[in-house]
Amino acid sequence: MKLQEIYNHLNKISPFELQEKWDNSGLIVGEMEREASQIVLSLDVDLEMIEEAKEGTLFVVHHPLIFGKMTQLDFAKYPANLIEMMILKKQSLIAMHTNFDQTHLNKYVFEKVLGFKMQGEKSFLCTTSGEWTYKVLLNLIKEKLNLPTLKVVGKKEKIKSIALCTGSGASLMDDVKADCFLTGDIKYHDAMKAMSEDLMMVDIGHYESEKFFAEILIDELKVLPILAIIANSKNPFYIETDKIG
Repeated sequence: MKLQEIYNHLNKISPFELQEKWDNSGLIVGEMEREASQIVLSLDVDLEMIEEAKEGTLFVVHHPLIFGKMTQLDFAKYPANLIEMMILKKQSLIAMHTNFDQTHLNKYVFEKVLGFKMQGEKSFLCTTSGEWTYKVLLNLIKEKLNLPTLKVVGKKEKIKSIALCTGSGASLMDDVKADCFLTGDIKYHDAMKAMSEDLMMVDIGHYESEKFFAEILIDELKVLPILAIIANSKNPFYIETDKIG
């Protein structure tokens, strides 16, 4: 099946034009007239996946392999080392990032994973209202996202409204009209700002909140006459919970 046909199908599912201006979703490696032997879905692509995948594989990932301006291809460094190997194996790569966040990922995590009933949706934010205690909400998040620990800003014992943005969404806090904001990659100065504005924030992890990308997308590809499989993307962070030494 040609990349162009697959790309057109992906574009119907989640239009690439919805991506943010700074994003790089779409075709990253390959050419539209090339035939793909299979599709591999993953949050990210890594060296092990490329080595194990057969020639002609199309990787469809969430995070673009190339972000911003590339001034050189040093094949000893990331991401050029991965790009070189993909080219040698005639493999291709398409990214579905902020467009897929808006059309699928945020809603899926909010409703299907965490079990909230969505009452509002605006760009990257899903919101709901109800009544939760601090303990009940945090235990729910830990269980559903398999998080052994949580970083919390501005602890509130009673929460009546919740907003969520998967991945790294702290920059959206000015748009949040809720007691508690769930997102990943919360920085120190984000936390200071949230405390000053009486906004509770819970860091639900970047990987942990987006790891569902492939399982969402694979259902959308079953109509295509090509094999689509899920590759297990690795979390680049290791959470150390045991005593060392």
